[in-house]
Amino acid sequence: MSENDELVRRVAALEQEVEQLRHALTSHAVIDQAIGVVAAVCRLPSQDSWDVLKQVSQHTNIKLREVAQLVLRWVECGRLPDEIRPVMRAVVVRTRERARADGARGGAGERAAEQPSVGRG
Repeated sequence: MSENDELVRRVAALEQEVEQLRHALTSHAVIDQAIGVVAAVCRLPSQDSWDVLKQVSQHTNIKLREVAQLVLRWVECGRLPDEIRPVMRAVVVRTRERARADGARGGAGERAAEQPSVGRG
């Protein structure tokens, strides 16, 4: 392989890596925004909101970035999309119950008590 061929190969590899990093940054921003939405609407701490998104993704077999996009669409249209509404509701309820149980044991979970329901509309 000539030196020129090696340079062309390395440039192509670097261009691919740059594109992957751009995609990751975009995905990260969408996910962070969705965490904020879940935290605000469901009155959950950000770590619990992150866990909610992960669990919804796992239980629906929808990629995390796509779940985040659906949550952001919720803000735009006022309705949680059908693809994730029942799972999101169940996961938020479980998260709140866990937080209450932690609070009863003296943990930080009591912060999640008495919050609005998810997925109305």
